[in-house]
Amino acid sequence: MTERHPQPEEIETSSHLLEPLMQSVVNTTHGLFRGTPTPPRAADINPKGMSLKIASKYRDEYLSSRNLPQVVEQPIGTKNGVSSTTPLSLTRVSTQKLITAGDQSKDSRSIAIDVANVDEEVQKVLEGLSGKQTKVKAKKAKKPTRELVLAAAEKGAQEASNLSPPLGQQIVRKRVYEPVKPEWHAPWKLMRVISGHIGWVRSLAVEPGNKWFASGSVDRTIKIWDLASGTLKLTLTGHISPVRGLAVSSRHPYLFSCGEDKQVKCWDLETNKVVRQYHGHLSGVYSLALHPVLDVLVTAGRDSVARVWDMRTKKQVHVLAGHKSTISSVQCQEADPQVISASMDWTVRLWDLAAGKSMNTLTHHKKSVRALALHPTEFGFASGGADCIKQWRCPRGDFVQNFEGHNSIINTLSANSDGVLFSGGDNGSMRFWDWKSGHCFQEADTIVQPGSLDSEAGIFCSTFDRTGFRLLTGEADKTIKIWKEDEEATEESYPLDFRPSLSRRHH
Repeated sequence: MTERHPQPEEIETSSHLLEPLMQSVVNTTHGLFRGTPTPPRAADINPKGMSLKIASKYRDEYLSSRNLPQVVEQPIGTKNGVSSTTPLSLTRVSTQKLITAGDQSKDSRSIAIDVANVDEEVQKVLEGLSGKQTKVKAKKAKKPTRELVLAAAEKGAQEASNLSPPLGQQIVRKRVYEPVKPEWHAPWKLMRVISGHIGWVRSLAVEPGNKWFASGSVDRTIKIWDLASGTLKLTLTGHISPVRGLAVSSRHPYLFSCGEDKQVKCWDLETNKVVRQYHGHLSGVYSLALHPVLDVLVTAGRDSVARVWDMRTKKQVHVLAGHKSTISSVQCQEADPQVISASMDWTVRLWDLAAGKSMNTLTHHKKSVRALALHPTEFGFASGGADCIKQWRCPRGDFVQNFEGHNSIINTLSANSDGVLFSGGDNGSMRFWDWKSGHCFQEADTIVQPGSLDSEAGIFCSTFDRTGFRLLTGEADKTIKIWKEDEEATEESYPLDFRPSLSRRHH
């Protein structure tokens, strides 16, 4: 069956029939939207009138900003007998015709421009609005700056200074990086080895009077040692798991301890007995810190929270929650952030103690953060983990620099007032750093106790005494080692081997 195609006469007849119907639809639509102004057709737009409209708007709105104000004039020199202190726009205006409408008077500050120039500028604006700037135009816009650079390279800085730079562009010399030169520090050497524990030594604390120190071990005991002679004075028993944290109060005769048995104990040093216990942790407690001013105790551990305790009432003041893994170290200081915690979730958090909330989270580390160390005199701290050691500036936790070179799992950090930072590794490696520059001035390995295995060469904890002249380390060979500076060392016998690198930056 074949299809029948319409003839031309039929198409013409149908179009005549549809015209009245379409006109009625248009009239109905126009009646519904009578308040809406009808947009002008393209044929009704006068190009000359549109150009005059844009020219008038250009004169009224952008003429004042087209010329350089006299306030920013600077003597640049003379060129072709014309002083460059006179703005280019003023010399151009003086040669142009004034446009007046009737007898309208203009004051001395009014500026008039030629109609032809305005038309040219308006045409340029219209051409620029028609499309985006091409790469060729962008290169041409940078041409004056390139001419300045080439002139400075070929003809010298003096001739290049005679070329006036483009308006709004300046050549700024980049500040040359100058590395911080480290201070000279005497090397440290082993002074004494103290044996007595039958397990790993996991915590150390020196009392404020600098006469004795305490050590906690995996053998579940706390031992008190004489700092001068290294003799054992007392052994405290009460924990049923390894003792992981110790702190001696500077305002009370109390010793605080925490362990993997979820217990936090307060020992009275006058009676050598436990007088308070702080219950609340859901798992092992790995770190402990005392506030230097307030009667507040901060503990943290495997339950991923730091708990703030009232020392006297044994009540829990705050639960500092936010970490997603075990908190390995916690520190306290007088000013905000009063509590700093490091965790196995690769972050370091700064806490507002009054509000009980996190102030800032430092996410620069790429592996677990195991150690924290506050500087005794400067308002800053250092954090160390399996990736590197980083230095921070309080109160916002601004990053300062990296301490690069200790390729080990950092278990402990300690700093003294002389600007020496100590880092101890899980494989027994030791590094001594200059705090300001981040320069490692001594690399050493701990000396394993005779009869121990090589795998027991690990450093778990460390602390400086109150003077900063003695360094105590607790190690995996069940000993406590005391280190001191070499008194016979001089800058001539141990010269400073400092080789600055452009890859390191001090922020």
